[in-house]
Amino acid sequence: MTEDNSIFIGTKPFMNYVTGVVMQFTTKDAEEVIVKARGKFISRAVDVAEVACKRFLQNNVAIRDIKIDSEEFTNKEGRQVRVSIIELKLGRQ
Repeated sequence: MTEDNSIFIGTKPFMNYVTGVVMQFTTKDAEEVIVKARGKFISRAVDVAEVACKRFLQNNVAIRDIKIDSEEFTNKEGRQVRVSIIELKLGRQ
């Protein structure tokens, strides 16, 4: 699978991400889409995946796999910070 089928969750309006997921499955005919988020956007990623699967693509798409991890980086103040990451793999049934 290519990185083209990944949706990175951020500060845009919620429905933009849901629409992006739905468009990957309908117009690009993708077999899998990965919804990725870090830190405070993890709950939004879960909501996007659930709304896409249960409201828009019901009986066609489901969550296949969930990966969690954390990564460490240096913030603006120069301190080491660890942030959580989630990847939700959605796939056709």
